[in-house]
Order: sequence, then C-alpha cells, then structure tokens
Amino acid sequence: MLINPTIDMLRELGLYGMATAFQELDAQSEARGLEYGEWLAMLLEREATMRRQKRFEARARAAKLRHDAQIENADFRAARGLDRNLFMALAGCDCIRKHHSLLITGPAGVGKSWLACALGHKACREDFSVAYPRLFATLALARGDGRYGRILKQLAKTDLLILDDWGPEKLNDDQRRDGLEIIEDRYERRSTIVTSQLPLDRWYEIIASPTLADAILD
Repeated sequence: MLINPTIDMLRELGLYGMATAFQELDAQSEARGLEYGEWLAMLLEREATMRRQKRFEARARAAKLRHDAQIENADFRAARGLDRNLFMALAGCDCIRKHHSLLITGPAGVGKSWLACALGHKACREDFSVAYPRLFATLALARGDGRYGRILKQLAKTDLLILDDWGPEKLNDDQRRDGLEIIEDRYERRSTIVTSQLPLDRWYEIIASPTLADAILD
C-alpha cells in the first residue's frame, strides 16, 4: 500500500482527520488484519469527529462567552435553588429547538452568568450559533459606524442569544427601542437567555415605559 501518497492526497482534499487516522492505523500491527470496510469506517469516524470539534471551536470563539463554563462542572450542592433535573433538561437544548426563552434571576454571586454560559457552551457543542454580546454598548457604537442594521440581522438569526446582567440601570429611549426590536425579531423564532438580579416586578422600573414593558415582557 502506498502510504505517504495516500496521506498526502487526503490532506490535499482537506480530509485531515482521515489522514491522521490513516497514519495511526498503519502504525498498529493489529489494524492490518481489519477488513477494508472497517478501515473506511474508522477513517470516516475520525474525520466526522474532527469536523464536529472544529465547528464547536469556531462557534465557541464567535459566542465570546464570559465564562469557560461546562454543564459537567455545575455545582448542585450550593444553596442557590438550582434544580438539577430542570437544569439538565435545559442542557439538552430542546428549548432552543423549540425556540423557548429562559430568565435566570437571583442576587449577585449565585452564579447566574456561569449557568447561562454553561448552557451556551452546550449549545455550541450541539452545533447551535450562540452570542453573548455587550448588547446596548455594541448597538450604540454600531449606530455611528453604519453596522447597526447588519448587527440587528445577525442577532435575529442567532440560535441562542444570552443577555447577561439585565439592569439595574434604567434604559434610555434607544435602549428601549433596541430591546423591543430584538425581542420581537426573535419571538418564537429563536431562543434567548436573560439573567438579572431583579425580579420581574422590578423590570417596569428599568424599562421606564409601561407600554414597552408590556410588549417586552409579554
């Protein structure tokens, strides 16, 4: 078997996972007794695994999550009212597939941001697009450099949008309009996670417009 030319051809075709697996199998004497179909299956599995990993890494970089949090490291012993069954159900990402949204509230220091990032990390693993923006600051800058419309379209298409630490400062007019437009664009089309120190009954104070508050919280 022409080993090196085969490996070179696989790399030329961009099949780097298959090339690596081919080298490894060729170095294993026991692998030489495998059928051709078994070799092919192992090469394809390595290629698929490598591509999944690359897609995850690209999605994780694009998401810009605040914490390198993973579902497996969630601490259910802490006294913060975290329901293991509910959290693991959310980690299954069905809520993203069904375009449901999630609100995580609680006092500072209980790990709201960490939990949101852990769910975002899992969503990247499941091949969903995720964004963790500094929302209002990003949109304010975008108004001045012509990117405003493009960013709104990107946010509308993102599978999971994480809006961390909502409040406690009151929103200004631009922020209220931005918030409403984003929520309306995503409603029943995409999923959103919002974290906040404030309970829902305090959000009317933050939004500072009863009409817009009703629309956003609906």
